[in-house]
Amino acid sequence: MSKPPANKMSGNAPGDKRRRRVTKPKAVSAEHQRQLTKKVKTARGRKLSSKLWIERQINDPYVARAQAEGWRSRAAFKLQEIDDKHRVLRPGMYVADLGSAPGGWSQVAVRRGAADVVGIDLIPVDPIDGTTQIEADFTDPDASDRVMELLGRKPDLVMSDLAANTTGHRQTDHLKTIALVDAAVDFAFDHLAENGSFIAKVFQGGTTGETLRRLQSHFKTVKHFKPDSSRKGSPEIYLVALGYKPTGLADS
Repeated sequence: MSKPPANKMSGNAPGDKRRRRVTKPKAVSAEHQRQLTKKVKTARGRKLSSKLWIERQINDPYVARAQAEGWRSRAAFKLQEIDDKHRVLRPGMYVADLGSAPGGWSQVAVRRGAADVVGIDLIPVDPIDGTTQIEADFTDPDASDRVMELLGRKPDLVMSDLAANTTGHRQTDHLKTIALVDAAVDFAFDHLAENGSFIAKVFQGGTTGETLRRLQSHFKTVKHFKPDSSRKGSPEIYLVALGYKPTGLADS
């Protein structure tokens, strides 16, 4: 994917304390909506699921808005909504972006004042000013060390948009999702700065009670949040944990 034009980016410059709220796309008339709705012809060999995914992308107002404003993906609006509600970003902070491709969350973090962002994903990410992107498997034994080495200090925010490739077997996919969430939680416990924040994508029914108890024992506040920009039919939801208490302080 090509780099977005800098003058099309939304958000705030570093040091600017003002916040720009994420607004929903404007409603259009029924006739206009019919004109906008596009169908994708089923090509030979294309699966029905692929056809439906392409149709959703083409007709999704947040996808169109992301392209118009220079964001790498519609996920940028999800992080903006999380930040508008819970204030997880602030000028001068250091951020670890787990599962960063295609780079929408890293873009938002930089535009809202982060001093440095290190992202990691199996999929390569085109360069983003103010960030370093690692093409690697976050579950590899040395991945966490690579992220921390590049950050140079403890992150103030760990954000995870990690998602497992689905197999179609519900129980297997459920376990893979839990494993990635737990890996992100472990990284936060090992490296997050005191009073830092943690956000992670989970799926309804995809977070165990044990994971929530772990977070609640180390953070002052733990909440679930469903952004308006998340597709209504999607089971995704976000964990937002604020006020990290490192081991030792967590029990005090």
